[in-house]
Amino acid sequence: MRIAIIGQQAFGKSVLEAFLARGDEVAAVFCAPEKPGARPDPLRLATEERGLKLFQLPNLKSPAAEGALRALDVDLAVMAYVLQFAPQSFVSIPRHGTIQYHPSLLPLYRGPSSINWPIIKGDRQTGLTIFRPTDGLDEGPVILQKTIAIGPNDTLGTVYFDHLFPLGVEAMLEAADLVVAGHHAEQAQDEDLASYEGWCREAEARINWNAHAEAIHNLIRGCDPAPGAWTMVQGRKVRLFGSVLRPVRRFGDVAGKPGEIAAIGEQGVVIAVQGGVIEIATVRNDAGQKQSAASFAKSHGLAVGDRFESDAEAGLAAAAG
Repeated sequence: MRIAIIGQQAFGKSVLEAFLARGDEVAAVFCAPEKPGARPDPLRLATEERGLKLFQLPNLKSPAAEGALRALDVDLAVMAYVLQFAPQSFVSIPRHGTIQYHPSLLPLYRGPSSINWPIIKGDRQTGLTIFRPTDGLDEGPVILQKTIAIGPNDTLGTVYFDHLFPLGVEAMLEAADLVVAGHHAEQAQDEDLASYEGWCREAEARINWNAHAEAIHNLIRGCDPAPGAWTMVQGRKVRLFGSVLRPVRRFGDVAGKPGEIAAIGEQGVVIAVQGGVIEIATVRNDAGQKQSAASFAKSHGLAVGDRFESDAEAGLAAAAG
C-alpha cells in the first residue's frame, strides 16, 4: 500500500520502519518542526536517512498541508504520536482516510497524558486504540483495541516501552491492512463511558504525604520516568523513583508520621505514609542528576525522623504567611 505517515519522536520512527520493513511504500512523512535547541526528532532523522520526502509544516490546517497530502495520492494516512491538530479536510484526503494511535482504551482517558492517569488512579489494566480521527479530541470511531494488564509495581516507563509502544506499532500495521482491504469495522465510542484527563505536569506530580499509601505509590510510579513525582526536603526539590509499597497490618507496625523517614538502608529510603511505608530507590535533583536514594540521604545528612514536606503543609504555610 502507498501511505503517508504523520507523527514524531521514537514511536513515529518505529512505525515508519515497520511499514518500510514489510515493503509498503511511504510516499512522505509529516512531522512537526523542532523547537530551537530541542533534540533532533528521531522520525525526521530516519526520514532523511532513507531519502524520503519530508514535510515539516507549522500546522496541518493550512492549504499547504492539504495540498501536500493531496498531491501524494496515498491509500492511507497513518498518524503515529501526533500533537498537531489535523482537521477533517486533511484526514479525509487519502483514498481510505486516516487512522490514529492513542495509548488508552478509548473512550477512557482521552487527552495528552493517557498513560500516566490509569497508573496514578490505580487501574489494573489499560491499552491502546486505533481509531478514525475527528475534530473532537480522541473522539473518533474505534477500529481496533489491545488491552494490557498494569502490575502493582509497573511504571509509566514499563507500561509504555514494554507494552503500549511495541503493541502500538503492530496494531498500526494490522489496522492499516484491515482498512485498505475493507475488512474493518468502526465502532462509535460510548460517550457514557468517556473520560477526559489533561496533562500530568508539575502541579499534578507533587506528592501529598498525607494521602493514602496506595495513592502516593501510584502517583510515583505513574510519573516514572516523567514528569517525576516530586517533594521538598531541606528546602530542596527532589523527584522520587522506584517506589515499592509495603502495607501495614497492625497499629504496632506503623513506622512514624506521614512523610517521615522510617529507615535508610543500602537499597533505599523508607518513608512512613498512611497505611504503610514506601521505599524509594532513586532520586533526581532539579539539576537532573540521579542517584540512589540511600546515597542522597547520606550526602545530605538525612536521618530517621526527618520529614519530606507535604504539599498540603506548604499550602497552609503560604496561607499563614
